[in-house]
Formats: sequence, structure tokens, C-alpha cells
Amino acid sequence: MFPILGGNHLFVHYDDGLPDAIVVGIAYGGFGPVNKRSIDFNAPDASLTEAQAGAPRFQQFLSGELFPQIERRYRSDPARRILFGQSRGGGFVLWLAYTRPDLFWGHIASNAAFEPGAERYLAMPTARADTHLILSSGTRDRADLRAQALRWAEHWRHRDKPWRWRFVEIEGGTHAANATDAYRAGMRTIFDWKSNP
Repeated sequence: MFPILGGNHLFVHYDDGLPDAIVVGIAYGGFGPVNKRSIDFNAPDASLTEAQAGAPRFQQFLSGELFPQIERRYRSDPARRILFGQSRGGGFVLWLAYTRPDLFWGHIASNAAFEPGAERYLAMPTARADTHLILSSGTRDRADLRAQALRWAEHWRHRDKPWRWRFVEIEGGTHAANATDAYRAGMRTIFDWKSNP
């Protein structure tokens, strides 16, 4: 995902006038049976053991190790961090938007995996009024993920929300092939809000 999104940011900068960005990718680790990245993205839930619910530890890695390294090495603005995640990574983005909205200014969840614990995302999250949450869903995503995304969007559509919120449908979008479209739509939405509060 990182090589595609990192390179694509150059194009959205050029075509859409989005600001320069430091794009940081955290490798998925491969697709073999030893891959444990999904554990890093799993939010705590009664159906999981503590070892299977790695999201709190992964969040600690981001805030305690990765952010300080980036901020030491590069000129960056900690108040304008944006997190993008796809599939299970999108579920992690949602979990952080709900539990630690102070870590990121923008949250873009693409074809998010809501399980385990989908009901938590229908409850009122921790508030931070200046943060952005964009959920994108490909119209040809996996049926279970698409149904969860539509349910979530309908639930929040007419309720007060503690963030600036947008549900973006990627027409014809499939589960994995349209991540760049979701990234672009999310970034354009966030920066359009910035210029038109």
C-alpha cells in the first residue's frame, strides 16, 4: 500500500493542490501465514484474547516511538497528522478516531473492517471537535464490509457528531484496488474543510 499511496500523493499535490506531506508507511509484513499485522489492528473485544487485540500496543508504538522519530528527523506539524488505513487498517483508523482523537487531525478509513466489536462504532466516541473522520466504501466491496459501512453511515447521518464527518462512496470500487481513490477523496475532503470551515 505504501509505495502506491506515497507516490500517488505527488499527483494529488499536483492535480488537487493538496499540501506537501510526509507519507509514512508501516509495512503489512507480507501475505504469508506468519503475517501478524492484523493483530496490531484488532481493537480490544470480549471475543479476543489480550494477545489477539494488539491495537492498544500498536497505538503506543505510533505515539511513543514512531511520532518522536519522525518529528526528530523531519520538519512536520504534529497538529496536522492524518491517518489512512485500508480494510483492517481502516478498522484501526476508526478505533483511534473513537478512542484517541488527539493523535490525528484527520482519519481516513477505507473499506474498513468493523469486526470484532462493530457495535462500539455506533456509540458516542471521545470528542475532539476539530478532527475529521472520513469513511470510504467501494460500491463493489465485500458484501459484509459494505453492509457495515452503510449501517454506520446511516446511523451517524442525522446525529450530532464530535468530528467533521463524511461518508464517501467510491463508485465501482472494490475492496483493495481503489485505495488511492479513497485516499484522494479523504484528503480532498479534509483540506476542503480547512479552506471552507
